[in-house]
Amino acid sequence: MTPRACLSLLLLVSGALASGQDAYVQPPPAPPVKIIFDTDICNDVDDVLALAMLHSLQSRGRCELLAVTVTTPDELTAPFVDAVNHFYGRPSIPIGMTRTSLRYEQGRYLKLAEVQDEGQPRYPHALKRSSEAPAAATLLRKVLSAQPDQSVVVVQVGYFSNLAALLRSPADAISPLDGVELVHRKVKFLSVMAGTFGSDQRDYEFNVMQDQAAARDTARLWPTPIVWSGKEVGLALCYPSASIERDYGYVKHHPVAEAYCLFNPPPHNRPCWDLTSVLYAVYPDRDYFDLSPPGGVKIEEDGFTRFDAQTGGRDRYLRVNPAQVPRLIEAFVQLASQPPASLSTP
Repeated sequence: MTPRACLSLLLLVSGALASGQDAYVQPPPAPPVKIIFDTDICNDVDDVLALAMLHSLQSRGRCELLAVTVTTPDELTAPFVDAVNHFYGRPSIPIGMTRTSLRYEQGRYLKLAEVQDEGQPRYPHALKRSSEAPAAATLLRKVLSAQPDQSVVVVQVGYFSNLAALLRSPADAISPLDGVELVHRKVKFLSVMAGTFGSDQRDYEFNVMQDQAAARDTARLWPTPIVWSGKEVGLALCYPSASIERDYGYVKHHPVAEAYCLFNPPPHNRPCWDLTSVLYAVYPDRDYFDLSPPGGVKIEEDGFTRFDAQTGGRDRYLRVNPAQVPRLIEAFVQLASQPPASLSTP
């Protein structure tokens, strides 16, 4: 080929690339997933790790934490959540509180909300008592009504009390829609840590058993898709206590590490129940988990969660295979231990 022919070919190729360059432009990132986090923070420490994950995911631009609602009727649960939100630099996230009086075990780490160092709170927060927070159902109605349609993912990792109260709520000054209609309009799907699945053994799960009537109502009335993370999934994924000892030392006092140690200190590796529902809510398409076929979940009278496969069913549940375990645990460690944005290196 002559030099002149080579030049012509080069110009032709360059022109073709220039004319098609738009095809190679990287698409804009997906907008942050709008999250409502409903938790029984108090009974276990995986709720604390899950809340830390949400803050890290928000710092990465992957989610927006719209609100936290609490199902454990302890006067220190809301202050503790507020302290964690302050620690991560987001003191304005609204917190709602259950109006039930369910029995619960006294939390081992909630006292961190009252610890002082040299006369000052170790973890500053505005809420002094949970009773100062608005009713969870009212807050849920306000937050949902202000969001675009089909834009919110609800993550429930506690009792079903708050979501059942939302579903039972009537139309009011906040919204002309009743609870079921409001959820149907505003929620994309529900990611819930509850139940047991995939086994012939008849087993029972804590979050369902604590408020069985609310669990039955939610499973019966919820109008959008639900993805369930069963008890068996969290048991297969344990948070390495070595991370608690190694990865949180970028500050003298860290609420996540201190809560973990107060709940059950290292070398205890805690199952990651609640973290699974958070990760799926934000990254449903990254193959962290397998999914069951579609079906329907019913909470039976004794609290057992029965799943029946059915074409076009509302419900699916998470599955984990051995090859996915290391990747999941690494994701949990990296997200839960990530420093707050205010402490991150630019």
